[in-house]
Amino acid sequence: MLMAHPAVLRELLDEYDVLRALDAGEGSKATRQRLDDVAYTLCVATGTRDIDAAVIAARHGLPGARTFDDSVLEAAAP
Repeated sequence: MLMAHPAVLRELLDEYDVLRALDAGEGSKATRQRLDDVAYTLCVATGTRDIDAAVIAARHGLPGARTFDDSVLEAAAP
């Protein structure tokens, strides 16, 4: 699957966060429509079907994400 460039993901996430804050306060119809548009674009860019999964996937696609992976550490000896 193709993934969007990290710069595109960062811009979409930033815009989504701003629009969510605006919509939570006193969202206009135009703000709500733009929020829906950005949410849809995030879903398409990450290959997901809902915005929560899209935000998580987009954040994982940013530089520096998952720099620490403890899944390969040995379990402590008993």
